[in-house]
Amino acid sequence: MDKLPAAVVPYAEAAQEALVSLHETLGRPSTTTYLATSAVALGIWKYIRGNYLRPAKAPPKVPSQVPWLGCIFAFGQSPIEFMIDCYKKYGPVYSFVMFGTEVTYLLGSEASSRFWSTHNDVLNAEDLYANITVPVFGEGVAYAVEHKIFSEQKQMAKEGLTIDRFKAYTSMIEKETNGFIERWGQTGTIDFFDNMARMIIYTATRCLHGNETREDFDEDVAKLYHALDGGFTPQAWFFPPWLPLPSFRRRDRAHRELKERFYKIIDRRRQKAEEGTQTDLMHTFMTTPYKNVEDGRHLTTDEVSGMMIALLMAGQHTSSTVSSWLTCFITTTPGLEEKLYQEQVELFKRRPGPLSYEHINEMPLLWACIRETLRLRPPIMSIMRRAREDYKVTVNGVEYVIPKGSQVCVSPTVNGRLEDEWEDPNTFNPYRFLKEEDGKLVVTEGEQITKGGKFKWVPFGAGRHRCIGFGFAQVQIRCIMSTILRKYKLEMVSGKLPPINYTTMIHTPTEPIVRYTRR
Repeated sequence: MDKLPAAVVPYAEAAQEALVSLHETLGRPSTTTYLATSAVALGIWKYIRGNYLRPAKAPPKVPSQVPWLGCIFAFGQSPIEFMIDCYKKYGPVYSFVMFGTEVTYLLGSEASSRFWSTHNDVLNAEDLYANITVPVFGEGVAYAVEHKIFSEQKQMAKEGLTIDRFKAYTSMIEKETNGFIERWGQTGTIDFFDNMARMIIYTATRCLHGNETREDFDEDVAKLYHALDGGFTPQAWFFPPWLPLPSFRRRDRAHRELKERFYKIIDRRRQKAEEGTQTDLMHTFMTTPYKNVEDGRHLTTDEVSGMMIALLMAGQHTSSTVSSWLTCFITTTPGLEEKLYQEQVELFKRRPGPLSYEHINEMPLLWACIRETLRLRPPIMSIMRRAREDYKVTVNGVEYVIPKGSQVCVSPTVNGRLEDEWEDPNTFNPYRFLKEEDGKLVVTEGEQITKGGKFKWVPFGAGRHRCIGFGFAQVQIRCIMSTILRKYKLEMVSGKLPPINYTTMIHTPTEPIVRYTRR
């Protein structure tokens, strides 16, 4: 008790007396009573230690009057505003409790810089993500395996996501998009996010999974992927995956059925020996062996199927969300949609179609709009790791020691909105990513903007933690939006940005109803 602050001593003494009294009253306690008493004592001790016995170099702690639950209500209602407010009060490194776990955020380009270069053995991903990804992707892939194996799986994917592949994918995406929007007709209104979610799946399936998978894709398959989303709901973070929740049961059933579909396609390919004629990632995973692990073997049919599901699920969420928010910003910024249309008109006069990889690299305003959308609405609000040892980080000359077991996070969303790193950060302004060279507009990298540091524009991560699908996503989004803008005039029915949906892990726009008119 000597080390406790005076204000805490009465509460600690009262807790101690209550436990002693309980023991004396009950005599020799039953196992249930003993466990309950121990749980209460442990909870009290964790609360005291976490709030009043923190190490000297521990990050400042955001106070909360609710033990165990901590700041979940403030964070859950307005997470972005909560984090920025804490940044202003406590600085770039601070901690708070949610559901009994100490969460530490590293915000701003300097504070987050070490996070991006830290090895997985120190800041571990599997400890946090396996619970939600394994039921969706399956065993043997991603966070279900050792990091060195997953690293080689990601390297296989990188080998299949090359510029040569992107050049082949561009015409496929335009064809799929034209086929999809042809059903819109001359004019009407749609939920743009719902439409983009389906369009992203169709285009990604055609490019990454192959023609057989795309031809087999129907409404039943679309429903299976929707059911798999049950693995990416907030309850998947806090409940074990074996609980008989309805969404979990639908997820598991969809996983089995999708795997069976992939098994048949992979078997047909192997029987026909068609691997050499394919340019998709299924071909890559079927034919590329491990190099430094697993004795150089090839992926099994089950593992290839798991990687197919993983790539589509990850890409579908991010690309559909970004393209939807992009359209929201375009249609609520006066005059911008017309400027983007004129960019398309002038480009296709200089370089007639069909759409090619060279075309999408000559759309600086569209690309700048995408980058600005990614600054304000990155698909992932927080990137999280578990500290497997005490983790040290120095910011502005101050060293912080984050205790082992803490959840260490960075936020691409907050990094993109800090006033000390961005000019007028809450305003959508694509021209911050444009500069003029030789009479032409060219897109700058976020890191080249003078104010702020290197890691302030990190919508797809950075360093060791950069998303392998970033290249494909930006090709996919530009192809889709170029095709839509050339065919249709778009208008946000409400005339304003839709609110952010915080109830999902990917923060989507809430009912972005768009009116379209054929040009």
